[in-house]
Amino acid sequence: MAEAFKFELVSPERLLVSEDVESVVVPGADGEMTVMAKHAPVMTTVQPGVVTVKTAAGKSDRYVVFGGFADILPEACTLLAESATHVDDIDREALTRRIQDAREDVSDAKNEEVRTRAEAYLAQLTTLERAILPA
Repeated sequence: MAEAFKFELVSPERLLVSEDVESVVVPGADGEMTVMAKHAPVMTTVQPGVVTVKTAAGKSDRYVVFGGFADILPEACTLLAESATHVDDIDREALTRRIQDAREDVSDAKNEEVRTRAEAYLAQLTTLERAILPA
């Protein structure tokens, strides 16, 4: 059995998770990263994606996050999300609206830098949609 560490997932609205866990998969700036006890200290931005939490009791939960950052220490991990919800509670219409807004941001981009960021965000959202919602 893997060693447990403290994990907290916080959104502006509420504290979603605060418990001892075995591992957390975080959609970090450079791709997904698995955090376990005694992880080297890291701070990373969080991309839109799914956070998978495996509790010390062996239960697995998934949460959808839209941005934020994670502070990872050997004894704890805190993920401060711009927006977060349990996968079971995801609102397909809200996700569709976010994707439509991102498409409009791509179309309305004033320069190449803004367009590139908007296209990256749109790609993350559509990948997320495919990962969590059945067709």
